[in-house]
Amino acid sequence: MIFLVVIAFILIAAVTIYQYSEQNRDYHAERMERKEDQIKQSIDLTLQKTTYPVTTENLPNIFKDDIYEIALVQNINFNIYDLKGQLLKSSRPRFEVDSISKFMDSDILNRLETSTTKRVVEQKTVAGFKYQASYTYITDNKFKPIGILNLPYFEDSSFNDKELREILIRLTGAYLLVLLLAIVLAYFISIYITRPLQTISDRLNQTNIAKRNEKIILKNPSEEMGKLIASYNAMIDELEISAAKLAKGEREQAWREMAKQVAHEIKNPLTPMRLGVQSFERKFDPNDPDIKNKVAEYSKTLIQQIDTLSNIASAFSSFAQMPAQQNETLNVVKIVKLAVDIFNENDIEFSSEEKEIIAVLDRTQLIRVVTNLVKNAIQAVSGRENPRVLVTVSKESNWVCIRIADNGIGIRETVRERIFEPKFTTKNSGMGLGLGMVRNIVETYKGSIEFESHPDKGTVFTVKFPIASK
Repeated sequence: MIFLVVIAFILIAAVTIYQYSEQNRDYHAERMERKEDQIKQSIDLTLQKTTYPVTTENLPNIFKDDIYEIALVQNINFNIYDLKGQLLKSSRPRFEVDSISKFMDSDILNRLETSTTKRVVEQKTVAGFKYQASYTYITDNKFKPIGILNLPYFEDSSFNDKELREILIRLTGAYLLVLLLAIVLAYFISIYITRPLQTISDRLNQTNIAKRNEKIILKNPSEEMGKLIASYNAMIDELEISAAKLAKGEREQAWREMAKQVAHEIKNPLTPMRLGVQSFERKFDPNDPDIKNKVAEYSKTLIQQIDTLSNIASAFSSFAQMPAQQNETLNVVKIVKLAVDIFNENDIEFSSEEKEIIAVLDRTQLIRVVTNLVKNAIQAVSGRENPRVLVTVSKESNWVCIRIADNGIGIRETVRERIFEPKFTTKNSGMGLGLGMVRNIVETYKGSIEFESHPDKGTVFTVKFPIASK
């Protein structure tokens, strides 16, 4: 719309300028013809009144004084040449001193002789002004040419130019107003047209397979928009069906993996228990004087294996069924220090520049996060010279940061990407569920857990919780 308005303004301005130019040219051409006719009528009247024979030689005498009177009455100067182009008489004072103008151009003479209308108009530009000069024959009463009338005519277009400027100014003002209206109208029309597209774009950006997506509902959409919205809503239905199938498949796969892991972990202690029972059954002798010690040793072995089974069950229960969050306003510094104090190792240090950092968290889950990470750090420094585990709590902007640093064996590059995977472990014992559970807890509070490790130099785990979490 804006482009069309601008093009229309340019075209109309060009047409207006062209029209004024044509009108101005026609006006001056007609005016010069009228002046020429009026002067010729005055010349014919003078020739009729003169007592001199009407010949070329007598023209200077015939128009000796009348030429000035005619020029005064008609308000325009003119010249009279003989048939060879030599100046005979001019109404302009001191014209005779202009030697260049005393003779007509030979080209003008030739054109005049060959012209069917016996009239030639010459157009020139002098000092920035348009100049026209007409040449026509002066005839006697028998229409025999006796001289040549030259009428110089300077075009005064100042009035028309002024009118043209005023018209263009008014036209520019009108089209600026139309342009402004077009911009405003185009803006609102574009908003009206693109609003459904913007709605669809926003919904597409918000589409997430992990959550329920809302359908688009618009009143009275256009046919094209209706088809697009219908396609989007159909896609949402298909996405929900696919998400449900995917979630079901993932759950089934997860339970299968979990069942395999549980079965594998339970078989480990069951095998030595079975072998022990079989061995005891073969070697049992009631009369053996050392029978009491053997039964006690056998019982101790069974109890150890039963404890192992209990630990396996507890680990999987903690990972699979996280207790419901009991959020409360906590002093994170105090709770983390209490969690660290649980451990009796002398190589654990706690540090915090803040005495109090308040956040809304679950006390039990926060302690679980700290104890799991500290336990891993203790295992990493086991057997190291000068072992050290440092736990720090600090406040960074709107986050509470808990760092557990150790100078242990570090984490190898090959296993870094799998460190938070459930059932993955680099230890000879354990279920590999601790760090997976920690990450679940942290992400539940929209926090983050990261680590930096260097082989044989140590590892630093950084946990961040938002202070404003609720």
